[in-house]
Amino acid sequence: MSSLRDAAMKSKAWPFEEARRILKRYEKAPPEKGHVLFETGYGPSGLPHIGTFGEVARTTMIRRAFEVISDIPTRLICFSDDLDGMRKVPDNVPNQAMLHENLQRPLTSVPDPFGQYESFGHHNNAMLRRFLDTFGFEYEFYSATEFYKSGRFDTVLLRAAERYDAIMEVMLASLREERQQSYSCFLPIHPETGRVLYVPMKEVNAKDGTITFDDDTGREWTLPVTGGQVKLQWKPDFGARWAALDVDFEMYGKDHSTNTPIYDRICEILGGRKPEHFTYELFLDDQGQKISKSKGNGLTIDEWLTYAATESLSYFMYQKPKTAKRMHFDVIPKAVDEYHQQLRAYPGQTLENQLANPVWHIHGGNPPASDMVVPFGMLLNLASVAGATDAKGLWGFIKRYAPEASPGTHPQLDKAAGFAVRYFTDFVAPKRQFRAPTDQERAAMEDLLARLRVWEGTNDAEALQSLCFAVGRDHGFENLRDWFKALYEVLLGASEGPRFGGFIALYGVKETEALIEGALARQG
Repeated sequence: MSSLRDAAMKSKAWPFEEARRILKRYEKAPPEKGHVLFETGYGPSGLPHIGTFGEVARTTMIRRAFEVISDIPTRLICFSDDLDGMRKVPDNVPNQAMLHENLQRPLTSVPDPFGQYESFGHHNNAMLRRFLDTFGFEYEFYSATEFYKSGRFDTVLLRAAERYDAIMEVMLASLREERQQSYSCFLPIHPETGRVLYVPMKEVNAKDGTITFDDDTGREWTLPVTGGQVKLQWKPDFGARWAALDVDFEMYGKDHSTNTPIYDRICEILGGRKPEHFTYELFLDDQGQKISKSKGNGLTIDEWLTYAATESLSYFMYQKPKTAKRMHFDVIPKAVDEYHQQLRAYPGQTLENQLANPVWHIHGGNPPASDMVVPFGMLLNLASVAGATDAKGLWGFIKRYAPEASPGTHPQLDKAAGFAVRYFTDFVAPKRQFRAPTDQERAAMEDLLARLRVWEGTNDAEALQSLCFAVGRDHGFENLRDWFKALYEVLLGASEGPRFGGFIALYGVKETEALIEGALARQG
């Protein structure tokens, strides 16, 4: 353990760098609460998107790294801001008219448009927990509605009433003059309409712990700030939550970064210690637009898991968290193959390199062995020519390439074969575009066909790859990449693919001969 801890204290992998920052908070004394608290926030205004998963996955990676370098216990809370008023109706849910009638009501008071849960907030919370449970995360779920109504927030809310002027000074400095006129850090929930009101305060009575305001009809009300009758605006709510829970770490997207000083200062005003932060770059859809819960653009977690295993998504999340990422279907095959490349490399690496390997962080220091003897990209190409409708349709070819493999002994490969057929059917087949070869390419393909017909070598991928190289060189391809690209575009209708020698070994020499013959005849 000591050698692992020593290596982890020096590791440049970003989860260990963050873990060391958190540990530094307690270099003088351990936390009075007896643990280090990690938190992620979720706004259940729409169905959970993949960025929400990313926060929990990355925070878990930092938590696991912290547990290597410290013996202080840890907890992870996933906090849902489900008492927020529904400001707009998401585009990607049913019963739009009903939802419009419930605008500004807390999400846990809005009927579930799907008719499955007691409210829209409960529905989205359940979706989030189901997604997180799919990945086996260890976390505690907190609902803002329960947190406010149970009284667990009362101490901080009463303190906010006492220090109202100090909080407002911070907030007003960040607002435009027009917004300053009506702003209050307190948002009352109307006793009759149940709507969250954005109204100025006539009085904040710290002694009684009450606020007085006029509703939109001009009627005056006085409400206690406790018991879930009043909530905080979202920026003060951030800092108040940190103070109430004594949060040590929270990450969020770059769009929050300008508010960090506000969150921190309000946390301190309310008697808390500001946590450590980590700001990640945003996730974008295939058009480069920010992924939004209300728009429903970009990939969902369910969509990713329809075409690849959970670990590939975790791998994608590990990579360069401070770089903006496009989240669309085209990134899935690359993530799958790179994940398995890292798995295969792991056993032979030094401890230092293992700690820098994404699979260490994905699997909490105990990564499995990879049984992917055929790359995912190759399975896609096989699906392209095999006409398979499920994994079974690919296994005849796989066993020729790897006789020792079977669905029972290679479960990762078996699942990947099923994913590959599904991915090919949904995304590759509709966009396939075969092209005719140039004269140079046709001559080279005819030569490759002739050499395959007299091929007496073994079904060895490297030997077949060398054969393909030799044909490309003999036919004057200055850049052999162009030759292999031509093979994929003419034979498979794709602009790229894995090593073609490996494809021949997998698909079969005779079958590849027929493939070339058919393509040349079709384009003749």
